[in-house]
Amino acid sequence: MRSRGFTLIELVVTLALLGVLAMVAAPMAELAVQRSKEQELRVALREIRGALDRHKQAADQGQIARKPGDSGYPPNLEVLEQGIDLVTKGVGDTTTRKLYLLRRVPRDPFADPTLPAARSWALRSYQSPPDDPRSGDDVFDVHSKAEGKGLNGVPYRQW
Repeated sequence: MRSRGFTLIELVVTLALLGVLAMVAAPMAELAVQRSKEQELRVALREIRGALDRHKQAADQGQIARKPGDSGYPPNLEVLEQGIDLVTKGVGDTTTRKLYLLRRVPRDPFADPTLPAARSWALRSYQSPPDDPRSGDDVFDVHSKAEGKGLNGVPYRQW
């Protein structure tokens, strides 16, 4: 009478095949995660830069109070979320309205998750040169603090 079941060799071959499939699937999963983070980065940069441009446009149109010598860009990213007081025109107009440019400041997906979202970005002021971005009195542009390159070969700091 012969017993039923798998032999040791059949089990070893099956495990070897599963191991090979896992080794092939792991890099594909890592690539999918990186693509997802890069897409989040693109969307976040587009959203913040659009809000910065809308702030500048509102300042140029006189909707936002500007001091002499101001560039028209916000002093920090939090202002875009908290709202900016609009200039009221008219005699006796006491209503205060705010212009909200972002519901929330998006987070850099490659940054430390313990940092506040507005602090996860590297800032560039209007006065800093394009080849050496530095923070200053205003926020002209943002870029990622992440080291490394994207799948397209461009460093994240240059996106």
